[in-house]
Amino acid sequence: MASDRLDAPALPDFTILKRLARDQLIYLLEQLPGKKDLFIEPELMSPLDRIANVSILKQHDIDKLYKLENKPIYSNSEQLCFLIRPRVKHVKHIANLVNADKKAGLSKKYKIIFSPQKFYACDMILEEEGVFGDVTSDEWPFYLLPLDDDIISMELPEFYRDYFLEGEQRWIGTVARSLNLLNTIFGPMSKVYGIGRCAKMTYEMWKELLEDEEVVQKERKPDLGLVFMIDRDVDYITPMCSQVVYEGLVDDIFRIKCGSVEFGPEVTSSDRSVKILLNSQDKVFGEIRNEHFSNVFSFLSQKARNLQSQYDKRRGMDIKQMKTFVSQELKGLKQEHRMLSLHIGACESIMKKKTKQDFQELLKTEHSLLEGFDIRECINLIEEHINRQVSPIESLRLLCLLSLTENGLIAKDYRSLKTQYLQSYGSEHLLTFSNLKRAGLLTEQTPTEALTAVESRVGKLVTDKAVGKLTDAFSSLAKKSHFRGISKKLGLIPRVDGDYDLKTPRDMAYVFSGAYIPLSCKIMEHVSQLNSV
Repeated sequence: MASDRLDAPALPDFTILKRLARDQLIYLLEQLPGKKDLFIEPELMSPLDRIANVSILKQHDIDKLYKLENKPIYSNSEQLCFLIRPRVKHVKHIANLVNADKKAGLSKKYKIIFSPQKFYACDMILEEEGVFGDVTSDEWPFYLLPLDDDIISMELPEFYRDYFLEGEQRWIGTVARSLNLLNTIFGPMSKVYGIGRCAKMTYEMWKELLEDEEVVQKERKPDLGLVFMIDRDVDYITPMCSQVVYEGLVDDIFRIKCGSVEFGPEVTSSDRSVKILLNSQDKVFGEIRNEHFSNVFSFLSQKARNLQSQYDKRRGMDIKQMKTFVSQELKGLKQEHRMLSLHIGACESIMKKKTKQDFQELLKTEHSLLEGFDIRECINLIEEHINRQVSPIESLRLLCLLSLTENGLIAKDYRSLKTQYLQSYGSEHLLTFSNLKRAGLLTEQTPTEALTAVESRVGKLVTDKAVGKLTDAFSSLAKKSHFRGISKKLGLIPRVDGDYDLKTPRDMAYVFSGAYIPLSCKIMEHVSQLNSV
């Protein structure tokens, strides 16, 4: 996904973050000398595999690896090491295992490695369960995982629920430390911008961490320029829209987790599934990931012809040329051919699921909601979608998009749609509606409603008062449809004569078939332009 612009600066070497995390983990494992078994929380297995695979762990006295599950463990090792997130259920489970071994008269050594940090509650649980003195613990500050040359992730899926739903602020310090790590290795950052309460708290905590390093950092040439921190609830609209670029559809159908995807038998044309990494190392994926899906098949067809021509050039080679071809090109061609076959299979699977009438109606409804046209007809289509039980997730996304674009649903529509959804998909979704309401995603209009979550959280940008145009875009919206106002001020809905050009798009709206430019991206675009003036 790196920029193809000739004047784009070189990307920082984010593999440093991998090497740092691996060295830190190895150091912590070696604090428990000798052979040991390692139990890993399921959600940490994929990130760990990107940092240190099985062979590396084996080199550092890890005898056997297990997935930590909520059941008794059977290990002959005298030393047990647990790699977990700082979650209460995992700590209680480990405490129960230690107590069970003590009751059975077994004497073992136990070590818990918390990633990315340990919370006070973890020690409290160990103490309450009577095993605090039997267990040693450490923190593995694994804050950032490079998923590609220009993508790094904290891989903290629980952050959204903890902060935006439960109001829990415990992960803010973790985010601040991850930013400080980036600043230490690649900084100092030239400017920092933020929108939202969480962004403000993170910045203030990060600023405290920066004070100790300020003198050292001043003399360094930065590898990173601008930093943008935008609360998720500032831009709820974007994740509710259906992407129609290849990578977005792969995520929608197959789910991309930790930068990898698992293709089932329907894609591999065999009786087994295949798990692959999706990054720029995959040449085929690198060229189609950001392409509108309507352009992908033609590209793959051309790619297949090019590969065939490269294979065909073997004909007429002499012995020396053939030897060079086999040693330098053949392996790469075979790998590229394999990935091409998988991506063609994925496209065929997507076509079967996404070109049906239901998907076309879904896109049409989304586009109408974004533009504010035919809202009553959209509600009728959403009702039909729910009653036909097309998809519980897609139905919820449409309901949330309706609520977000209309500043909530009028009471009559809210009650009717909620009732129909519960009748179609089950009363257990009462809690779902409650959570969506608390998060501000699906709400009821009230007569005295003031600003919605978007405007109430859009304050001044954290560090730069010069960016006045952006704050103006949000300041005059208290008495009208807030999304409509923002959309008009920032030009989120492209206005084009005729059809939108998906082959040579002129803006970011092509991700949604020309219907909508993501708000968070538009904010960054505006600030970057103002910053360069």
